[in-house]
Amino acid sequence: MVCLARCSFRTQDPIMAAASVSVPGSTGPTFSYDDYCLYGNLSDDELMQLAIERSLAESHGISSEAENTKTSTVPSRPAPGVTSPTQPSQRSQQLPRAPTPPPCPPNPPRYSRDNDNQQAGTIVSHFITGNGRRMVAYRRYDGTLVEIKPETEELVDPLLKAIWNGDMKSVRQIIKKADCNILIPNQYGWLPLHEAAYYGQDQCIQILIRVQPGMINKRTLKDETALLLAVSRENVRCVECLLESGADPDIANKDKETPLYKACEKENAAIVAMLLNHRATVNKNCIQGWTALHEAVCRNNVEICEMLVKAGAKISIPNIYGITPIFVAAQSGKLDSLRFLLKNGADINSQAADGATALYEACKNGHVPIVEFLLSQNADANKPGKNGLLPIHIAAQRGNDSNDLLTYGCSHKSDKAVKIVSMLISATSKARVRRSGISPLHLAAERNRDEVLELLIVAGFDVNATLSEDRRNMYEDRRSTALYFSVINNNVEATTMLLEAGANPNLDTFSPLLVALRQGCMRTVTLLVEHRANVNAYIPTHPTTFPATVMFCMKYLPMLKYLMDNGCDALSCFDCVYGCNPHPPLKTTRRVRDDIRDEPTEKTCVQFCEVISTDTYNHWAGPIIDVLLDYVGDVKLCARLMEHLDDYDDWACIKEKAMPPRPLLQLCRLKIRHLVGTHRLKKMKKLPIPGRLIKYLNHEERCEDL
Repeated sequence: MVCLARCSFRTQDPIMAAASVSVPGSTGPTFSYDDYCLYGNLSDDELMQLAIERSLAESHGISSEAENTKTSTVPSRPAPGVTSPTQPSQRSQQLPRAPTPPPCPPNPPRYSRDNDNQQAGTIVSHFITGNGRRMVAYRRYDGTLVEIKPETEELVDPLLKAIWNGDMKSVRQIIKKADCNILIPNQYGWLPLHEAAYYGQDQCIQILIRVQPGMINKRTLKDETALLLAVSRENVRCVECLLESGADPDIANKDKETPLYKACEKENAAIVAMLLNHRATVNKNCIQGWTALHEAVCRNNVEICEMLVKAGAKISIPNIYGITPIFVAAQSGKLDSLRFLLKNGADINSQAADGATALYEACKNGHVPIVEFLLSQNADANKPGKNGLLPIHIAAQRGNDSNDLLTYGCSHKSDKAVKIVSMLISATSKARVRRSGISPLHLAAERNRDEVLELLIVAGFDVNATLSEDRRNMYEDRRSTALYFSVINNNVEATTMLLEAGANPNLDTFSPLLVALRQGCMRTVTLLVEHRANVNAYIPTHPTTFPATVMFCMKYLPMLKYLMDNGCDALSCFDCVYGCNPHPPLKTTRRVRDDIRDEPTEKTCVQFCEVISTDTYNHWAGPIIDVLLDYVGDVKLCARLMEHLDDYDDWACIKEKAMPPRPLLQLCRLKIRHLVGTHRLKKMKKLPIPGRLIKYLNHEERCEDL
């Protein structure tokens, strides 16, 4: 403010001291520099005071013309709440007498109270003080405060205030006035009758209806009648009064919820009885297709269910999703309602729009008593949903319910799934399971349900069952066995159970061993190799001249050595079509993509020297070649491999090791291993053969000198 006042009232430019100032085209007087020095002798405090007074004057609508008519630029008295540094008379004596100055430049515009949200772009927030006073704050988008003021209190209609307080005497007096019109709604479409029904003032309802009986079925903007409001608030006397006065019990709101539906939602049997006695329609649907019986079953209120059925409610009426009341009972775990519905002729095997049955939903939601009861009533456990899954599939994969996890923990969650699966095993046809194209073992392995997986294995489910072609195509890697799901989840316990039960590790398109190698899990790799997993597995979609297993463990030398000990083909790694001739330059990924996009080309097998020359593996080339040389005889390294060995001086010994001829001990070891077989070598420890020879055949000679 001080800076603004100084800029407005004091000029420091020396040119202005010698020149006069005039406005082009004006006929008024010409003002000299003295006029601009009118406020030059004021202190900073006086300038601040003057700026505050001008701001207050503008907020009260004082025009600039009225300000120019004053004999002094300083107000005759300070504004309320502002203390002036000097008295007005003293200040006027200190000021030099000069001609009337031109109008002072206006202060920056203040944000209007009425146009804050539109012009100034302010944010309005409401809060309550410690004294309970409601306030409203206006802030700009940058967070600066514009204004704080009390909320404007709306004037309350005396009639409404009397209704809220139950003051019948005042209600009668106000209604008798000539200017009182009880048929005028408020901004929400509410009449005084709605207010009386909402606040439970049954005597006020009687007075209002006696004056205007025709408004009894009037609706609010949400299509709510006074009867619906009274039912929603469970005001029994108001409901009775309205029904006896002729209120229609079937008028619904915008969601098509009738008073009977609301009474079932509130589980108020007395109001339900009143509405049924006044012939409320019992099978009317809401916007979701639910009837009053659906709502009563969901609340597990058998008393209301009995009243509705006696009044003509249909037992098996579906909603818009094909869900019948028995389905609702099974889904929400309401055993009492389920028994009542079956007793009154409900179809136990009715299906929803998605093909799910009551048993299906009970398994999905983990309701053990419901599953047990449905099976005891001969519910069909072999009815699939539209997704082709049976109840046992749903039970096997169940366990993602966060409520169970928070309430009971994982053990309770697993116990419930195990109990449900154990009940379904005897009721489920294994032929029907095979026809579904997926086994419960797949789903249990996919969701890491180890207890369920063990139960299914013991029950005799095929551990080598494969997914159908349609279900296999849902996965990018074309997985097909339960073993693959366990390996890709890195679930060692499940992998062990499946392998010990006879699972074949070589049935998938992409071998589970390759998955374990890529994950770097030595424990899983060992399990798979011990159960005859193919250590020379290839990838059909990415052909190579050497086993893909070598490519996936190049950075894990102990794992690579383990594969070689168990028969992995190392000789193919040194088979290069170029030999000692110069190799063509490696194609970059971008170039390969361009070739594929430009013209279709046949897939060519990738060679070992090409893979090891990539940026990922070229720093490991020496140690990798060193390990592979221990499992081959006389080989000749290609030109590219020789280039890699020449990169580091420390790899010179590896290059020398590859030079023929290889030692006779090495050639003999390879010959014996080939004749005996890798799997039989592991059993040679039981034979009367020297231990050092066995260690040499198994490449363990480094552990003990010969």
